[in-house]
Amino acid sequence: MNTIIQNILVFTALALAFGFLFKKFFWKKAKSKKACGGDDGCGCH
Repeated sequence: MNTIIQNILVFTALALAFGFLFKKFFWKKAKSKKACGGDDGCGCH
């Protein structure tokens, strides 16, 4: 019984780790047009 629980916990942790890495490196958010750093003259540099 303990082996089943350990396997469930290991695969859950592995899935969460892969989900985190996927979100961090591959899930790109669309940048808003008012983001500072463009040529919008916001003067925040």
